[in-house]
Amino acid sequence: MSEIDVEAVEEIDAPTGVDAPEYVLYGGKGGVGKTTCAAATALASARDGTATLVVSTDPAHSLSDTLGTAIPAEPTRIREDAPLYAAEIDPEAAVGEGPFGMDADLGGLEQLLGGEEANPMAGSMPGSDEAAAMKLLLEYMDDERFDRVIIDTAPTGHTLRLLELPETMDSMLGKILTLRERLSGVLDGLGGMFGGENEQAAGMDEAGMEDLQAMRERIEHLRSVLQDPAKTDFRIVMVPEELSVMESERLLDRLDAFGVPAGTIVVNRVLQDLDDVVEADVPADYVGPNHDDCEFCARRWSVQQDALARSQELFRGHDVARVPLLAEEVQGEELLRIVAACLD
Repeated sequence: MSEIDVEAVEEIDAPTGVDAPEYVLYGGKGGVGKTTCAAATALASARDGTATLVVSTDPAHSLSDTLGTAIPAEPTRIREDAPLYAAEIDPEAAVGEGPFGMDADLGGLEQLLGGEEANPMAGSMPGSDEAAAMKLLLEYMDDERFDRVIIDTAPTGHTLRLLELPETMDSMLGKILTLRERLSGVLDGLGGMFGGENEQAAGMDEAGMEDLQAMRERIEHLRSVLQDPAKTDFRIVMVPEELSVMESERLLDRLDAFGVPAGTIVVNRVLQDLDDVVEADVPADYVGPNHDDCEFCARRWSVQQDALARSQELFRGHDVARVPLLAEEVQGEELLRIVAACLD
């Protein structure tokens, strides 16, 4: 089996600037290391003096553990020596006033659209974590406190539903607006003999329509940001296993279908020596895989090489970052700096 070429990054203590746009979303299957990557990128970004917000929208939060500090539900500065802000979102609380900052919640929107049975969109309405992520993106993208926002997203299936929502709602809201205009003309032509009750019963009062128009504009704004490679990079995180490669390929196809740029593929937990990936002195207590004397390591590395070769072909044209499997759980600044160096 041929070795896979790896281009090592220059050094762990290289300049801390992060080569990333304003919005970075880490997505992928659950348990592949999205939180670690998000925390590492956020820390490196803030160390460069960039006001950075890292947000976890995954209900199974681990951002606090990774960064080694308690993180509240609202964006809060968590470092004195760097402009690093963080938030772990309680999904249910985040959607308490409606996922788009409107007065109506998702249930009100479903009622407006005709109820679950009459509304073909009802089955694709988001759960609380997806709605929270959407709401936060809308809120934070124009927040002047932050120069960069990094999102640790929910697992793949949830993320895809989140990305489907703008397109679905935009289509449905357009149909509602068109229907309202037609009904309004009919009612006007009948001389108002039905009064205003029918229009109100249909959920088409002026205040409600203004809310819908405002929601639609915000959705279009969000979608334009997500589709702009100068502003957004959706980074797919995977591990070097066949099932993870397949999952990541499907995610990439779906992102492409929605026009969301996925510029970076992160292959995490690779059984490879750190000094093969990072050109610098490794920590004194570093323990790497032993492919010569450890049969388990050798076999796992063989399996990983097959997955790496497949991913290298599938993701040609994308930036592929490789993060070695570390013997210790990645917590605290020292190990996050190593991960950040591999990602940059």
